[in-house]
Amino acid sequence: MTETKTDWREVESRVFMRTGARQPAVLVRGEGSRVWDDDGKSYLDFFGGPATTSLGHCPPVVIEALTDQAQTLIHVSNLFYSVPQLRLAELLVEHSCLDQVYFSNSGAEANEAAIKLARKWGREKKRGAFEVICTLDGFHGRTLTTITASGTDRYKEPFGPLPPGFIHVPFDDIAALKAATTDKTCAVLLEPVQGEGGVIVPDDGYLPAVRRWCDEQNILLILDEIQTGIGRCGALFAYELAGIEPDVMTLAKGIASGVPLAAVLAKDHCAVFAPGDHGSTYGGNPLATRAGYEVVRHIIAEKIPAKVADDGQHLRQRLHSMEDRFELVSGARGKGLLWAVTLSRQVAADAVAKCLERGLIVNNVRPDAVRICPALNIPREELDEGLDILERAFVEISEGTAK
Repeated sequence: MTETKTDWREVESRVFMRTGARQPAVLVRGEGSRVWDDDGKSYLDFFGGPATTSLGHCPPVVIEALTDQAQTLIHVSNLFYSVPQLRLAELLVEHSCLDQVYFSNSGAEANEAAIKLARKWGREKKRGAFEVICTLDGFHGRTLTTITASGTDRYKEPFGPLPPGFIHVPFDDIAALKAATTDKTCAVLLEPVQGEGGVIVPDDGYLPAVRRWCDEQNILLILDEIQTGIGRCGALFAYELAGIEPDVMTLAKGIASGVPLAAVLAKDHCAVFAPGDHGSTYGGNPLATRAGYEVVRHIIAEKIPAKVADDGQHLRQRLHSMEDRFELVSGARGKGLLWAVTLSRQVAADAVAKCLERGLIVNNVRPDAVRICPALNIPREELDEGLDILERAFVEISEGTAK
């Protein structure tokens, strides 16, 4: 007797809140840079969650860490010391410019903590300053506070009234940032490269200029490295590429290669939290931080950021070659293994659909931009295989054919 296949799309339509549109694939298994759907079809994953499965799907280092930790201690209250948590905190401090760490479950939670930290610092150290300058098209999460900090109006409009104290200026515009600064400003919050905004890379002088301005005005610089950190841009942290140091930094996504984990890091001079100021039931639990420790340790030990930088140059050349050959491709921008291909028409969704048909998962980060963020350890031949599929999709759209 043949077993009836479950229609998971129908199940979703009945029981799941529709907060976004899904791609037409039910993914059930992953290994390395590939995933398989419930029909057995294989896809190369150049989306990664996005930018979350840093070591690919089900990497042995994560499987072994989770298996061992699950047999030892899964969860314990933060009222007690936790060895995996403290080992990861020590590793992050050792390899960054920051001094203290607090763990949470998601990037939005990490940014909430960073904003709370900045406001307490402003209250104690800067005569009650509380405003945070953010950037248009920046993205910092989906909680009420972090959508307010984000610079996209459509994420905010259904949820007003919004929390006060957030000022928005254009990204990569130091003059606008200076003009927006007042004696109420306690911090500047921005991404080194805007991810959800379309993989927007600022001019080389922008972040150093922001750092100088924050120093002059006694303002905290908070860098949201949730998408750019842990090797994604060709250095362990993207701030290293700019030659600056933040006062506060947030991490998530690739820190545990798909296991929910995030962190806020701060320098001693602004780590003003006291007992009772912040907390998380699950944040920094032994299971997640053990995975995070093994992932970060592996990325450092195997010198994966250097590989990412090299792969990024190869990716740059391939994408610029497409730009030279296809009128549809108007440009490419990115760092390391975080890129967007810009298109001359708003057909990014069509490109994503054609890639999916051919076995490649990418993301239309903007109507005219396709985002590429494969696993940091992707083999070069798989990187080229995926780029070949992307190129064929552009050919089909350019020719108006369906091959």
